[in-house]
Amino acid sequence: MKNKRLPLIVGACISVALIVSIFVVYNYKNNQKSKASDEQQPTTEQTEKDSLATEKPEKTTEKPVKPEQQPDENGYLPNQTLPTDPTYINGVLLANKIYPLPSTFAPGENPEARQALDKMLAAAKQQGFDLAAFSGYRSFDYQTKLYNNYVNRDGQAAADRYSARPGYSEHQTGLAFDIGERGKEDLWLTEEFGETPAGQWLMTNAQDFGFILRFPKDKEDITGYMYESWHYRYVGIDKAKEIKKQNITLEEYLGVK
Repeated sequence: MKNKRLPLIVGACISVALIVSIFVVYNYKNNQKSKASDEQQPTTEQTEKDSLATEKPEKTTEKPVKPEQQPDENGYLPNQTLPTDPTYINGVLLANKIYPLPSTFAPGENPEARQALDKMLAAAKQQGFDLAAFSGYRSFDYQTKLYNNYVNRDGQAAADRYSARPGYSEHQTGLAFDIGERGKEDLWLTEEFGETPAGQWLMTNAQDFGFILRFPKDKEDITGYMYESWHYRYVGIDKAKEIKKQNITLEEYLGVK
């Protein structure tokens, strides 16, 4: 009887061994596949890092870096070199003693500013004031000659109060105009123009056409220039009205002072 059962027992043991072997091999292969998959696929953390690394950086705000140096007695930064690009803040082109223009920047007269100027001069004429823009866009080279002439005549310290060095002039932006009244040319480029009825009309209404008095009274410590009743800068109607309402300078409006 025992001899008859022996083959059955041996067969059963062999079957169990085969099943165990198959199970072990199956698990081994699955573990190898899982390991290979883990090695090929990055972790969630790594995926997030890679994604951040390949994303395009957000556009930086148009806020210029505050100069580390202090301006000299004439308002300029010592040994400053002209930049390769002009400075724009919130879409406004800035040109002053701290933020100059490239020597190659030559946009010519701004068409939008000219159109606004023509409307303003026409409105003034309806009120009996025959105004004229006797100076507008100036190239870097022209400003160089003009500034040097003033320095030769009055000295650099005096010239720096009313004339910009080459690369620092608002006239190079194509957005600034010197305005006076025809028939009263003796008052052009004088503070007295601002006291005339024509000068007062301009000062009261310029913002309605997008212009601001760029260098007002008692603001030389901010703008870098003495009061110029004749120098107007185009910034657009909304900005001009806000600057007029707050009675501030362009530097204060842009937050650089």
